[in-house]
Amino acid sequence: MVSSSTTVEAPRRVLLGISGGIAAYKVCSVISSLAKAGTAVRVVLTQQGQAFIPPLTVATLARHPAYTDASFWNAAQGRPLHIELGEWAELLVIAPLSANTLGKLAHGLADNLLTNTVLASTCPVLLAPAMNTDMWQQQSVQRNWHQLLQDSRFHSIDPGSGVLACDRIGTGRMAEPEDMLTHIHSLLHSGGQRDLSGKHLLISTGSTREHLDPVRFIGNPASGKMGIALAQAAIHRGASVTLVHGPMDESLKARLGGIQAVGVTTAEEMHRAMLTNLPQANWVVMAAAVADVKPATQASTKLAKADLPTSLPLAQVPDIVADLSQKRSPHQRLIGFAAQTGDIIPPALDKLQRKGLDAIVANPIDVVGSGFGGDRNQAILLTKAGDKLTIPPCNKLEMAHQIWDALLKAGF
Repeated sequence: MVSSSTTVEAPRRVLLGISGGIAAYKVCSVISSLAKAGTAVRVVLTQQGQAFIPPLTVATLARHPAYTDASFWNAAQGRPLHIELGEWAELLVIAPLSANTLGKLAHGLADNLLTNTVLASTCPVLLAPAMNTDMWQQQSVQRNWHQLLQDSRFHSIDPGSGVLACDRIGTGRMAEPEDMLTHIHSLLHSGGQRDLSGKHLLISTGSTREHLDPVRFIGNPASGKMGIALAQAAIHRGASVTLVHGPMDESLKARLGGIQAVGVTTAEEMHRAMLTNLPQANWVVMAAAVADVKPATQASTKLAKADLPTSLPLAQVPDIVADLSQKRSPHQRLIGFAAQTGDIIPPALDKLQRKGLDAIVANPIDVVGSGFGGDRNQAILLTKAGDKLTIPPCNKLEMAHQIWDALLKAGF
């Protein structure tokens, strides 16, 4: 008798350290989201962290008992706990990172379970500081911060600005859970490697709008999510990014932290912005869905319904990809996108050759769960050298990482 078995992929392993700070409440959302997604989560609370979040809360969210300094000094533990945790973790996240814990890490000090575990581990460490503005801006704190980030193990998600718990308005607000989760998933994919370090990426995303009058326009449903995911994945892997984007929701603009963003509306504006930023780019990625035509005339005031034309004369807009291909330097790589219906490969290959691209990402927009507006996508990546990668349905951040993996493997 022949038996068959299905290989079950082991869950990813994230160790989350909570030091003292009111921002600790945000971490509960991160723990819950990771655990619900099937990630194995372990939580270490410092003594100060317990003053804000009880161990029972994080234990319930993580589906695993929380660790405290009382656990650390328990002689019945067997192997030293900080060694066990350090070897177990694929990624260590410290959020909130207090000024006190930051100072200890910067100088290699270890006087509790969390700091001992950091020294006993070799995995990447993601740091999310949170503190009062005056504390964050102290020279000693900034010195510790920049010193710590000289160590390639440590990755940062810088604090933002806003109204703090102390009623101050300024920098020191811990990153939002969604931003932390994005960075966590990136680091789990890359293993903390900064394999895009030294590269500057110029990426376009979203749709363009060609107005008939101030209200009506020719456009498409592209949201800009794919380009944002490409930019986030690239930054997390060490690149610098300029993102030229069409009109997008404010909720999406909130994801642009750390990204040099240039907002445009029309194809002509995107054309100008892409050519302006072309010289400093190593890779140029044209992920935007640009309108192919525009109304031949544009009214300066809203047209009454009775005044709308019964036929709409159209004019061509600039061919951005073709111009980029002609004006780029030999060392620059140009990657296009092709949103298609039906058989997506023949038109993508035609565009790859006709536009002089180095690679193209063809994705279906007539398949449920992929294409415009959603959080998931699928694609086939083709290079002019004949490489082909099929990317199965996944979230757009994962697809972005697979694209970067493939381009690096192809020698871009």
